[in-house]
Amino acid sequence: MKMPLRKNNNLIKLINNMLIDLPVPSNITTFWSFGSMLGLMIIIQIISGIILSMHYSCNIETAFYSMSHIMRNVNMGWMMRIMHANGASMFFILMYIHMMRGVYYKSYNLSKTWMIGVSILLMSMATAFLGYVLPWGQMSFWGATVITNLFSAIPLIGNLVVEWLWGGFSVNNPTLTRFYSLHFFLPFIILFLIILHFLFLHEMGSNNPLGTNSNIDKINFHPLFSSKDMIGFLSMMIILMVVILNFPMTLNDPENFIPANSLVTPIHIQPEWYFLFAYAILRSIPNKLGGVIALFMSIIIFYLLPLMNTNILSNKNYPFNKMLFWMFINILIILTWLGALPIEQPYENISMIFTLIYFMFFLTNNIVTKLWNFVMKI
Repeated sequence: MKMPLRKNNNLIKLINNMLIDLPVPSNITTFWSFGSMLGLMIIIQIISGIILSMHYSCNIETAFYSMSHIMRNVNMGWMMRIMHANGASMFFILMYIHMMRGVYYKSYNLSKTWMIGVSILLMSMATAFLGYVLPWGQMSFWGATVITNLFSAIPLIGNLVVEWLWGGFSVNNPTLTRFYSLHFFLPFIILFLIILHFLFLHEMGSNNPLGTNSNIDKINFHPLFSSKDMIGFLSMMIILMVVILNFPMTLNDPENFIPANSLVTPIHIQPEWYFLFAYAILRSIPNKLGGVIALFMSIIIFYLLPLMNTNILSNKNYPFNKMLFWMFINILIILTWLGALPIEQPYENISMIFTLIYFMFFLTNNIVTKLWNFVMKI
């Protein structure tokens, strides 16, 4: 009887150290609760995904109809399917808010935690794209065709890479099979990265709204911040359930309710809303290889933030930087809007202008901080 008690005591101590007695800066706000909400959301996505996988048929002949079977015949299948689909949107809303909070308060100065966080974003985007293909509707099929074709822009080996991804000479059954396998496997990689993210956060400590040394004034995580997180969980679940029960298909593309047909191309091919800003950047560059590089750089550039701006103080302390940040948020919203529009004038030229401004923000933010510090020293 002694060994189980000792193990239980060790577990209780671990929980105490990680969640109850954890020292946290006393001035952090509600925006610091989005990380824990993301943790709950990924658990919901994994559980609902496993349940759906038990009824999904991974074959181009039956995939679309298996989704219909889940919605109509499986007990509570409609709930699982709609929760999983809308849960992805909720996950990305929370992740974008979490990241933008990090940019605003310069949390990227905690470089290890930030780097893993950006890796989680990249893996989540890949997982969401793979999942979008699985219902095998018109937009799923053509979205997969367009996005996988981007790899053909790689010099010399591009076409070989595309054929390897497809498992043949077109998007077909082998493509769906490998996409299904990867979509099932990647969330567990994301879960591992989240644990690493959490460990580095505990090692280095949380940032705070001032960006100053957070070791000066800290309090225990429980009860103040644990209760804040509970309120965050409750608010998130209420919003998610309102969407599921009242607006279940609002975020779905109508084209995806039609079975995939390689002979009929939709008038306007577009990804899910959370990829539209990156899609607008891709389309804004006339050259195919240039567009692909710009697409990847739109996310990769977040890896460079700890190197580009080493000042500790948050943008809250720099009025001009604060204005630049909110301009950047507006640019993201405009690019998302442009990504949903047809590829025609004047939208092409507008996309090019806002793509340039998007990348300029990262450089301008750094220059303005250094200029402000220089002026303040004078």
